[in-house]
Amino acid sequence: MDLSANSIFLSLLTSAIGFALFTYGRKNVRLPQVFGGVALMIYPYFVGSAVTSLIVGVLICVAVWVAVRMGW
Repeated sequence: MDLSANSIFLSLLTSAIGFALFTYGRKNVRLPQVFGGVALMIYPYFVGSAVTSLIVGVLICVAVWVAVRMGW
């Protein structure tokens, strides 16, 4: 795990977005948002660099967007 300022800031940002998405999904009983929020809060612990973290975060957000567009 990289402890550079960029990596720490990016993990804080993605965790905050994940928490907001999780809270929204829990209040509205929307499973894609709940699972996407949990994934956004947890994955920064397992990713090494800021670039990889950004790519994984974008992929999770796209997966949630596609699930919502498909009607889940």
